[in-house]
Amino acid sequence: MGGYVHVYTGNGKGKTTAAVGLALRAAGAGLNVFFGQFVKSEKYSEISALDRFPELVTCRRYGSGCWLTREADETDVRMAREGLEDIRGILSARQHQLVILDEVCIAEHFGLLSVEDLLALIEIKPLEVELIFTGRYAHPQLIERADLCTEMREVKHYYQQGVLARKGIDH
Repeated sequence: MGGYVHVYTGNGKGKTTAAVGLALRAAGAGLNVFFGQFVKSEKYSEISALDRFPELVTCRRYGSGCWLTREADETDVRMAREGLEDIRGILSARQHQLVILDEVCIAEHFGLLSVEDLLALIEIKPLEVELIFTGRYAHPQLIERADLCTEMREVKHYYQQGVLARKGIDH
């Protein structure tokens, strides 16, 4: 079975949720899953859910928080670069059949990583590994290189009515 490259992007809700759903499906089928989350540092509910399958799912975070309201700093860059090195090792080790890089497109968009860094991961990906990139602002070169790209488009969102993120539903 050959593994493909997916990109889940767009301004709508559901990119991480789609990746988590795929992780659960893969774990349910007995596949080993690596879920690396960039930019974010808070332990969101989806990570807590994946942590319930420690024999099949490994989760790591490579971020100092949702800093989208401030400039990225040296710590943000260092953590993203460490995540990139970690992912290279994960791919080289060939122990995971599904590797998810959640919010990595945001990390690239804000200059923590380059599109060349992401494309290089595709080049070293073992044939049997399914590799998933998520986040808004996916670079056109990444979309071009992907085998599957889904764009989540916001049509309407209750956030616009002042509803904050709700535990278990939005985070």
